[in-house]
Amino acid sequence: MAAISSISLKTPTKIQFLPKTHYAVPLNLPFSCCSKSKRTRSIGSRTQIRCGLLIEPDGGKLVELFVEESQRELKREDALKLPKIKLTKIDLEWVHVLSEGWASPLKGFMREDEFLQTLHFNSIRLEDGSVVNMSVPIVLAIDDSQKNLIGGSSSVSLVDDENNPIAILSDIEIYKHNKEERIARTWGTTAPGLPYVDEAITHSGNWLVGGDLKVIDPVKYNDGLDRFRLSPAELRDEFTRRNADAVFAFQLRNPVHNGHALLMTDTRRRLLEMGYKNPVLLLHPLGGYTKADDVPLHWRMKQHEKVLEDGVLDPETTVVSIFPSPMHYAGPTEVQWHAKARINAGANFYIVGRDPAGMSHPLEKRDLYDADHGKKVLSMAPGLERLNILPFRVAAYDKTKNGMAFFDPSRPQDFIFISGTKMRTLAKNKESPPDGFMCPGGWKVLVEYYDSLAAADNGRVAEPVPS
Repeated sequence: MAAISSISLKTPTKIQFLPKTHYAVPLNLPFSCCSKSKRTRSIGSRTQIRCGLLIEPDGGKLVELFVEESQRELKREDALKLPKIKLTKIDLEWVHVLSEGWASPLKGFMREDEFLQTLHFNSIRLEDGSVVNMSVPIVLAIDDSQKNLIGGSSSVSLVDDENNPIAILSDIEIYKHNKEERIARTWGTTAPGLPYVDEAITHSGNWLVGGDLKVIDPVKYNDGLDRFRLSPAELRDEFTRRNADAVFAFQLRNPVHNGHALLMTDTRRRLLEMGYKNPVLLLHPLGGYTKADDVPLHWRMKQHEKVLEDGVLDPETTVVSIFPSPMHYAGPTEVQWHAKARINAGANFYIVGRDPAGMSHPLEKRDLYDADHGKKVLSMAPGLERLNILPFRVAAYDKTKNGMAFFDPSRPQDFIFISGTKMRTLAKNKESPPDGFMCPGGWKVLVEYYDSLAAADNGRVAEPVPS
């Protein structure tokens, strides 16, 4: 690989760390959680550590919204008789999310009271008075013609591009889609150029329809990656099979470099020091809609596989799965959704870094969100009290060790940050990063991806990535 001196990168001069007491679990507190007589232990006023049992889903029960297999043909026939709403690609991703229980205890697309609570409180109050976190609206938009077509019907059929019935939405409620309010409260701005807004909201209908959802067949994409799309129930079964006494989730939408791996392996080490016997990592890349300049899911999954093949992460203590949610790039608001969904999959620890779910301002040369607000919000968010928030330790390239290491502010001159932009530039130019930045197999996949883009730009059709 190229020598470190051949890369011109900025040296960090100042890193600010929040006090550990701000977070749910100060990981430097030693204790043993493996007492047979006591399965929980409180740390501070917010957190319970559970041992031997996976964390309960929000609402106490995982809400799966599938039609029973014996009833599927009957429901398919029923769906053909109902008014039809054609789903967009992103709508279908939300059907997938709802059907498997990622948004438990939601039972379908939001009705107006759920929508308003989400917009104004980032949470939903249940009938028993308890509160669950819900920070992004999960809604289905329709236009005037579709509203008129539905008329007085209490149920509608949700269909794909070829009018095949996907699901039935029953006991429906139709209400106004105030797009400006939705955008302002979710993103904190109405500036033009927000990717999800442009893709899914701006040109959508002026009405929202909510109701109870029943999905006829489990959603499949037939793209060679369905084997990675484990539902919350399947993940819980896998964690139980592996005898996990702690599950820590890592959300990402980028290739994994050795700095990420250092963070994940160090987290496991710290959990072992706390008294856990078998912490398991949920490496959980986002698999729904992403903006055009993100690395596509196929290539990311191929890169992640190489990371495990090269031994950067231990396959015995790592579960790689795809999180089917679309990406909003809504910063501190969206990171709550990412954390909440992982509770439903059985994770009781969530790793959070700088500017989670953030992006650059669409009009100005600055970040849209404060880089520290995501982790601060997670530590205070209503409905996430049961989840232990693990803040990133900042990793950078240590020139003295020729590898990724945790940044030491006492010797900043020894460290360089290789940004995502720099990483992409190196891959596009077929240059090598410093030794120890990323495993060779993973880097090769990244170079192949950008090479495929160059081939497409030159008029040749890029070869599809093998599944």
